[in-house]
Amino acid sequence: MHAWTARRLGYDVVHLDRDLEARRASVRNFGLIWVGGRAGGSELDLALRSRSLWDEVAADVPEVGLRPNGSLTMAATPEEMAVLEEAAARSDAGLRGWELLTPDEARARNPALAGQMVAALWCRADAAVEPRRAASAIRARLMASDGYQWLGGRAVMELQGAGVRDQTGAWHHADRVILCPGASDVGLGAELSAGAPLRRVRLQMMQTAACSSMVTTSVADGDSLRYYPAYDVPSRSNLPPQSELAASSRMQLLMVQRLDGSLTIGDTHQYEEPFGFDLPEDVYEELGHRAAGVLGGPLPPIVRRWAGVYSEVTDGSLYLRRQVGEGAVLVTGPGGRGMTMSAAIAEETFK
Repeated sequence: MHAWTARRLGYDVVHLDRDLEARRASVRNFGLIWVGGRAGGSELDLALRSRSLWDEVAADVPEVGLRPNGSLTMAATPEEMAVLEEAAARSDAGLRGWELLTPDEARARNPALAGQMVAALWCRADAAVEPRRAASAIRARLMASDGYQWLGGRAVMELQGAGVRDQTGAWHHADRVILCPGASDVGLGAELSAGAPLRRVRLQMMQTAACSSMVTTSVADGDSLRYYPAYDVPSRSNLPPQSELAASSRMQLLMVQRLDGSLTIGDTHQYEEPFGFDLPEDVYEELGHRAAGVLGGPLPPIVRRWAGVYSEVTDGSLYLRRQVGEGAVLVTGPGGRGMTMSAAIAEETFK
């Protein structure tokens, strides 16, 4: 998104990436442009601005697969419904396009939701893109015009002024250097972000084969009320304890249908390092059970499972931007807001 924004502002861009293709948090996510759960104030403002910028990107690059599908956050208990009711009464509910629905009204928006619920919160502002292809589609569009050079498989090893040396020994000099190291815990990015209020977060997700039902909205369950700041209302303290597995893995159910009909399902949050190299199966069994419950029937076969790691600020800010040299800035740490806010973060960097 920084490369995209730079080209829109008229800069020539040399784009180095340590990977040959996007392989990390940029693709290991739901593709959610998730406005509804954001905290009020500056976080919501940034999410709404990014949502608007995603429309502009999709107008030029339809291959990102943007669709304004909205989301439904489902309540299965009276305690969860109370949180939704209180959240829907927020003064900024209109900005989010929030509307509290009965079960019948929710199923009218998403007929695939045949499971039990007592209410659902509709968020009109939410959208989705295709995470496995969004970055490559944007890059392909940039490569089709002059002023953009892509150098994949080039890790940045050294920074001097407004220039960087890559792993081949080549130097690249510019007017501005923007370093986006993601969740890297070694190398130049880790060195330059040392001492910053950052932590790494590991998640587990999975994907099904194509589903015969059309899941017309993104879907979240009641445990997402514990995770997103928009639901930090007094009645949240009345939610009963999570199961031991859900609590230990900090689980919530999120589900998005891909354009090919498959379902992306997750996720969990692990903060304590070192992260395991393996993927506990009980987490997937529980997420699959929840997703099947929402749909009121068995899931299609699971065809992919994966883990991902992203970088997250811990001081209450939205992300980290740090001047790291004359003409050089480092940007990282948006946490689970990365896909949602990336476009607006890039815009703020240039401002």
